Amino acid sequence: MKSPRPRPATDATTSRTVSRVVPEPTALKALAHPVRLRMLGMLRIDGPATATQLAARLGLNSGATSYHLRQLAQYGFIEEAPHASRRDRWWRASHEITSVPPSDAEGEALELDLAFNQAALSLQVSQMQQALEEYAELPAEWRKATAADDIIIPMTAAQAEALTKRLTDVILEAMRAAPSLGEETSQAPGMVPFYVMLHAFPYPGRLPHREGDKR
Repeated sequence: MKSPRPRPATDATTSRTVSRVVPEPTALKALAHPVRLRMLGMLRIDGPATATQLAARLGLNSGATSYHLRQLAQYGFIEEAPHASRRDRWWRASHEITSVPPSDAEGEALELDLAFNQAALSLQVSQMQQALEEYAELPAEWRKATAADDIIIPMTAAQAEALTKRLTDVILEAMRAAPSLGEETSQAPGMVPFYVMLHAFPYPGRLPHREGDKR
């Protein structure tokens, strides 16, 4: 499940490998927790940290934070990070992104998919709300780079799947051309982590809930 941490790109034209993980069902169940998702995001964006540091940032006690870190480590989402300090245990993310393909199964597999997406959505909504609260204070160039668009297009399922794949490919291409999150080069002047969310779905209420259901 673990893969080597990629080296940072040396310039904007260099393409690198973006490390990713596709969790097994048991690992996905462990990750479907809002606190663990936030912790994993912090380690990816800001680099290695200790349980005490993460606890302070999350407003938790170090015991709870250590428990969540052990769960993330057990399933390969994080790993111990070498550090000069031997007193504290430092952790880093094992991958840059988590890929959870849409489930075409029923039963428990679908329930796990829903649980993960619910936890991810809760985190994303809170990030969007915080971004909106900070919007007025952003420099003008970053307000211009910010978007909150929604577009509705008549499509078949095959066309919609092809579109979301193209959009994802464009985002991943930009990620491969950028430095790794948490690396020293990603802290260059004028460079900050830029949050891109992609939500694509049939307009609610327009499709049967299950095959064969009547509208």
